[in-house]
Amino acid sequence: MGTAEREGPNASSGNGGTTDLDQLTVDVVRGLAMDAPQHAHSGHSGTAMALAPLAHLLFTRVMNHDPSEPSWPDRDRFVLSAGHASILLYSYLFLCGYGLSLDDIRAFRQWGSLTPGHPEAGHTRGVEVTTGPLGQGFANAVGMGIAERYLRSRFSPDICDHFTFVIAGDGCMEEGISHEAASLAGHLGLGRLVCIYDDNHITIDGPTELAYSDDRAARFAAYGWHVEEVGEIANDLDALESSLRRAMAVESRPSLILLRSHIGWPSPARTDTKEAHGEPFGDDEIRRTKEILGLPPGESFWVPDQVVDHCRSLAARGANLRDEWGSRLASWSIENPPAAAEWEACQRGHGLPGWQSSLPSFEVGEKVATRQALKKCLNAVLPSVPGLLAGGADLTGNTGVQLDGQDLQSIEHPGGRQIAFGIREHAMGSTMTGMALHGGVIPAGGTFFCFSDYMRPAVRLAALSGAHVVYSWTHDSVGLGEDGPTHQPVEHLASLRAMPGLRLIRPADAKETAAAVAIALENSGPTGLILSRQALPVLSETTAIPAEGVGRGAYLLVPADPPQVILIGTGSEVSICIEAGALLAEKGVSARIVSMPSWDLFEAQPLDYKKAVLSPGVPVLAVEAGASLGWERYADATHCIDRFGASAPGPVVLEKLGFTPDHLSQRALELINKRGGR
Repeated sequence: MGTAEREGPNASSGNGGTTDLDQLTVDVVRGLAMDAPQHAHSGHSGTAMALAPLAHLLFTRVMNHDPSEPSWPDRDRFVLSAGHASILLYSYLFLCGYGLSLDDIRAFRQWGSLTPGHPEAGHTRGVEVTTGPLGQGFANAVGMGIAERYLRSRFSPDICDHFTFVIAGDGCMEEGISHEAASLAGHLGLGRLVCIYDDNHITIDGPTELAYSDDRAARFAAYGWHVEEVGEIANDLDALESSLRRAMAVESRPSLILLRSHIGWPSPARTDTKEAHGEPFGDDEIRRTKEILGLPPGESFWVPDQVVDHCRSLAARGANLRDEWGSRLASWSIENPPAAAEWEACQRGHGLPGWQSSLPSFEVGEKVATRQALKKCLNAVLPSVPGLLAGGADLTGNTGVQLDGQDLQSIEHPGGRQIAFGIREHAMGSTMTGMALHGGVIPAGGTFFCFSDYMRPAVRLAALSGAHVVYSWTHDSVGLGEDGPTHQPVEHLASLRAMPGLRLIRPADAKETAAAVAIALENSGPTGLILSRQALPVLSETTAIPAEGVGRGAYLLVPADPPQVILIGTGSEVSICIEAGALLAEKGVSARIVSMPSWDLFEAQPLDYKKAVLSPGVPVLAVEAGASLGWERYADATHCIDRFGASAPGPVVLEKLGFTPDHLSQRALELINKRGGR
């Protein structure tokens, strides 16, 4: 549906479309923006007050959305990157009928409330992405633009044809992630992406001029964006709408609207002050401001029925639009059965039925780096997982996310499934989250494991919001070799294991990698695949139950009944543990070898299963080429790395740090003797 067709019966084109009821609604929202933080003794009123007209336009005139069905696939997406202004979003979700009540607005920032301090996807109906850390939402919106264009190109504009709108503030523009994401969006020519930059000149410390003098218009123009400086029209609904529609008409580039607003307007004491950013206004100032707005000065959370009815009547057009879309989808599906099945798989976030059967097999004794096993897996399942898109942060071939024979996502190839993110780990992580939360695609992105540090804020938000993304984090240990300590991860596994909601899998060989790919693609939430640079042997011991075993987080590779010692290995250290177990057997010592690719999955198992794998009372030695922190929950002793690595060939580094069968077997004997086992 093009821009012209989108101008429905309630849309104005800047020719006097604003009514008194529109203005009353805006002012009521300004009242809520003061009342909710004041009631909570916490929150940000000023930005919400300044942008109430803009939000009103988006939710009642411009965006195609259906409050009765917030997950409608062809809805426009709205991202409040300036997430501290959450009361603005909550107010319009309440007014438009997304299921929030006025009591929910009163419960702003309280325990168990549907109106938390910053928007949280999956927690409140109508919230598309989790925002708050500034700039992340902006980059999420870029990802949404990529997802929309891919689906529109692969399927049909009849069933996917919508916009992504994002409101960003000074903080979003100052954070480095916005530079990366804006550069990527401009390069890709994402014409359905419209960003409104709230240029209010205020930060927590004071005026932006303290630390910020960029020419934002020139910067974004240099990135390839369509840029319009609209100036002082923050309170002019019709002029604002005209600027939005001009931006929407630009098909070949993303658009930036620079809007000069006045934070806290029309508060007599707080307008254009840093106090308007993060402090409740106080009862006296709220009363004075409400008098200016013509609201009942002594009444909190005042929302007349006519305002609610007005917003819900305007938002109701979305139900008609969704019905029309449903009819188009039904007709298209009848005419295109194979494509319809693919569309359904994309929307479910899975593959076509039986897709796992396309995963490759690997021969015992073959030596395959698990990053290369990932590449083979992704290419094998690509036809049967139509939503899969993959790319790397300038490390595509190095990290196993190279899709053979696929077009590169671009203006010329909008249906391209290979994404060149460039040297932009920050933006890669956040755009992947946006792609996943948009729905219809499963993004897989690769970089070296040590560079997951660059991605960490985005990974945290993906975990918080349950975004279905796949991270390929390769070169996973000191075994990568000569690049040395700057590139050799040590503390990264321990650090990321502490993050709730993030599934980490470090497979021992190519067969475990295939099982890990199945888990990552089939299950919701983010999955980090921790993969080796160096070739690892395909183990005979993983032949029988790798899929089930990896799915349970840990399993027996070499049984022993009864065991005198248990060796737990992860990733590249598993094969060394097996060899160490064989040396122990030659000495008459019975050693059980356990592969533990995922703590997260193991922790989810029943207690009986955990006891069957790690028999209570049997000494346990954990072996991992990373920090020992956390292993005390499973092991009596560890052979890990609690120092930085060294620059040398990988096998030399591993040998010097004791990752050899001889050394591990000796460590096991010492543990047995210490525990009185012999």
